[in-house]
Amino acid sequence: MRNIFLFLTATFMLLGMNTVMSQSKDTQTIKTNQEAYSFVDLMDLIKNQTKLNCTYPSAELGKKKIYLGKKSYQLRILLDKVCLQLQLKYKIIGNQIAFKKYPAKKVTISGYIKDANNGEDLIGATFYIKELKKGTITNPYGFYSLSVPAGFYTLSYSFLGTKTQSKVLEVTDNLNLNIDLSSDNLQIKEVVVRGEAAASNVERAEMSVVKMPATTIKKLPALMGEVDLIKAVQMLPGVKPAAEGSSGFSVRGGNPDQNLLLLDEAPVYNASHLLGFFSIFNNDALSDMKLYKGDIPAAVGGRLSSFLDIRMKNGNSKKFSGNGGIGTVSSRLTLEGPIGKNEKTSFMLSGRRSYADLFLKLSSDEDVKDNVVYFYDVNAKINHRFNDKNRLFISTYLGKDVFKSNENELNYGNRTVSLRWNHLFSNKLFSNATFLYSKYDYELSNKLGADAFKWKSNMEDYSAKLDFNYFLNANNNIKFGGIITYHKFEPGHAFGLGEQSFLSDYRVNESNGLEEALYISNEQKIGDRLTLKYGLRFSMFNNIGKGTVYDFDENYNVVDSTTYKNGDIFNTYTNLEPRFGLKYMLTPTSSVKASYSRTTQYMQLTQNSTGGLPLDIWFPASPNVKPQTSDQFALGYFRNFRDNTIEMSLEGYYKKMNNSIDFKDFAELLLNKHLEGELRTGSAEAYGFELTTNLNFNRLQGWIGYTYSRTKRTIEGINDGKSYRSPYDVPHNIKAALSYNLTKRTSISANFTYSTGAPVTYPIGRAEYQGALVKIYSGRNSYRMPDNHRLDLALTLKGKKKPGRNWEGEWNFSLYNAYGRKNPWYISFKQDDDNPKVMKAEKTYLFTFVPSITYNFKF
Repeated sequence: MRNIFLFLTATFMLLGMNTVMSQSKDTQTIKTNQEAYSFVDLMDLIKNQTKLNCTYPSAELGKKKIYLGKKSYQLRILLDKVCLQLQLKYKIIGNQIAFKKYPAKKVTISGYIKDANNGEDLIGATFYIKELKKGTITNPYGFYSLSVPAGFYTLSYSFLGTKTQSKVLEVTDNLNLNIDLSSDNLQIKEVVVRGEAAASNVERAEMSVVKMPATTIKKLPALMGEVDLIKAVQMLPGVKPAAEGSSGFSVRGGNPDQNLLLLDEAPVYNASHLLGFFSIFNNDALSDMKLYKGDIPAAVGGRLSSFLDIRMKNGNSKKFSGNGGIGTVSSRLTLEGPIGKNEKTSFMLSGRRSYADLFLKLSSDEDVKDNVVYFYDVNAKINHRFNDKNRLFISTYLGKDVFKSNENELNYGNRTVSLRWNHLFSNKLFSNATFLYSKYDYELSNKLGADAFKWKSNMEDYSAKLDFNYFLNANNNIKFGGIITYHKFEPGHAFGLGEQSFLSDYRVNESNGLEEALYISNEQKIGDRLTLKYGLRFSMFNNIGKGTVYDFDENYNVVDSTTYKNGDIFNTYTNLEPRFGLKYMLTPTSSVKASYSRTTQYMQLTQNSTGGLPLDIWFPASPNVKPQTSDQFALGYFRNFRDNTIEMSLEGYYKKMNNSIDFKDFAELLLNKHLEGELRTGSAEAYGFELTTNLNFNRLQGWIGYTYSRTKRTIEGINDGKSYRSPYDVPHNIKAALSYNLTKRTSISANFTYSTGAPVTYPIGRAEYQGALVKIYSGRNSYRMPDNHRLDLALTLKGKKKPGRNWEGEWNFSLYNAYGRKNPWYISFKQDDDNPKVMKAEKTYLFTFVPSITYNFKF
């Protein structure tokens, strides 16, 4: 018995010594003297310092590189690092380190990335696996998915303005991982976070795209203190305001109607308030904006020049909160919060109203006192998460402008409704079913005497779409789907008011159209450097009765007409729209990109002016009006400096447009049944380059850009068939938008813009005809307005944060057009009163300098 006891004691002591020895072996310090080793060289280094040999499954493994960041490691930590990078497992057996490969099983890591403070989906957040040097970004609903081999990984999640979150996990099966990223309030870390996110400028495959969160827009100086998304867009390189003070804009020489504006995926047809001085987008209700100046995704179509994707907030799912402001022109309030206690349902409700009419009542002038001038917006959204695979979003916008006096009345506005259902069929297949409604209408009336009348116009869209996102693997991201839209056009209905009116009932023919599209695209990574994007969109447009089609002769005179019954499809157009792009990484901080996109537009806009008046008439392609098409080519070089805190890009583009539309001289546009006879069609081209520098320093943020662009048209029947400048041909454009944090509570910002004057047609002489002097005009757009330039300034003072107090306030002081530049809005020519033989040019301008004060708050 005693012998047995001694034997067991000795055995346990030997086992204990072996365990202690194994533990002591993997805690030994390994000294390294270089940043990277091949696997075999590193094993030799370990052998020399520990006397441990190693075995591994293949000779190819010995050539693999292992990257190190320190000069010494504990053996255990060093071996873990090796396993993470090369997807291995190890075990120390005696004097041997035995490695084996991880099984070649494919797993999918997927989930949603949200803001930890309010539960908002983070669009474009980055998910990255360091060991594989592969990653992806979240889609417009915050969902991500990446398929990789099973193994040990360092998972990294990041987004602009948040703390980067990393997890080291052994992934052996499909993993559903939802991540909440919290804000980084430490100024010194903002550079690190922004710099890491900024690398996407070089790494992402898309080009000609600008993404701007609502927080960035808020920093820019604003006219009369009204923070405005459209005015921020107009400050971007390649974008030009349609006119001084207008909410319309031209992108790379295109017309304002060639821009597709979507608010939560619903189209917006007139984005102006107060005759164009402000836009309908209340920044407090928005979360994100993305402008595509080219390289438009295959999922989107219907416009030639650009796509502006605007997303509303989902609503704070964590707690009830609010924010708002009291300004010179309007006040606003936004409320959001969870419904119930399980954070599955949240809402957002935002309202804004101007109050000029309230001050008019204080006037002593009776004619002014009774006038009514105001606009309002309401944004509302509710979303519900049934489970991780099903979510429902319902959002709506309602806005109106009202101008009313004793004699006249004008009101116009937009309505949109979006209903969206997200469904996750698997961790690789994401779907979104959407139903949309959009309406734009206006009314104009004169209430007095024989001229009393009312003029009404509206257009409506009803849409259904289905989109799929299939994350095939780490190298292929496939998107496909379709959309169908029913357009209803009511261009004008005018009728007399009262018994004294001599005006009869007059109606411009209504029309209907059905626009359909199917698309498929893929983003494919080939190796570490090359990424390809390719896709195809098939679009179709049908003219549907009830409708009347007029036949014109060679002089555009009506010679006949055909009337179609309700529901008849009497004309069809189809188009294939290929899209292609590539990115090639030259270095970790530089890349070249190229893109090609063909786009088709089946709807056109005629405007009475570019000055913001809402009397717009949209009309569809028809047997007399062919759809416009555009082929755009772009090439760019992208380079980041100083740890990605400076982003630079140079993009060149060429755009060829066919079936381009313009109107004949002295065209009759309003309430014209034969509007198509006023049109002339031909070709157009635009080309240029954009040089942009984005600054993302600790205290200084913003951008500086220079654009050179030219655009011209060649249309038979205009300018004697000779080429002429487009109204948006502006060769030189310089823009700067910068903000600087003086302290934690004080910041200043400035905008500067300079552009060549817009093309214009001037009278160059006069002739006497039947006793009257008649003006003789130059060729179409052969002169230019004076150059346009302006400086805007703003100062923001934040209140002190007090412990236990949720209320936070700030004062914003803005000065629009700081040095009082009188930029021309319109130039007219009149006879001199003293000398009728002399013509005088008169310049009309809108603003000199405009100061404003706004108090913003949140709770």
